[in-house]
Amino acid sequence: MSEHTRPLPPHQKTIEHMPTLHVGEVPPFDPATWNLRIEGIVQTPRVLTYAEVRALPSVESTSDFHCVEGWSVLDCTWKGIRVATLCDLVSPLPEGRFVTFGCDGGYSTSLTFEDVMRPDVLLAWGLNGEELEPAHGYPLRLVVPHKYVYKAAKWVRWLKLTEEKELGYWEVRGYHNNADPWREERRT
Repeated sequence: MSEHTRPLPPHQKTIEHMPTLHVGEVPPFDPATWNLRIEGIVQTPRVLTYAEVRALPSVESTSDFHCVEGWSVLDCTWKGIRVATLCDLVSPLPEGRFVTFGCDGGYSTSLTFEDVMRPDVLLAWGLNGEELEPAHGYPLRLVVPHKYVYKAAKWVRWLKLTEEKELGYWEVRGYHNNADPWREERRT
């Protein structure tokens, strides 16, 4: 971990290692049968195999990881593909203003199209030079550095562009839909 000199969001404290938190059990993964669907308000929906996902141009991005519970892990270096790269594959239509992410185990979350087009928003398979552990979201975890971690869905299996924003797993349970840690948007 490098020297951190940036300010933290309000009421956050730093910790060294990311806790393992998730809803449900860690799902099994078989690269021979696993796929990622990209659908919704797009011109050309796609279904990609894991090999096809891994063959897309990958990037590394370093960011802090802020949990709604008040902890932050600093300077995480994620490796994966930009969500914008996936969106480019399907030619989104202008009406697709939101993106819902669905995961193994029934977890979901959604973001604005503008949010997912940021260059640091990834579907990651690596963290700090290693493959992600299954408990941390392997084979694909959404990384959204400008949001609380409950937006960083694990085990992503599909993306759907929608006209209206859909509430995800935590949002229907009272967590803020915007999840901005700098504004402390924790609960509604």
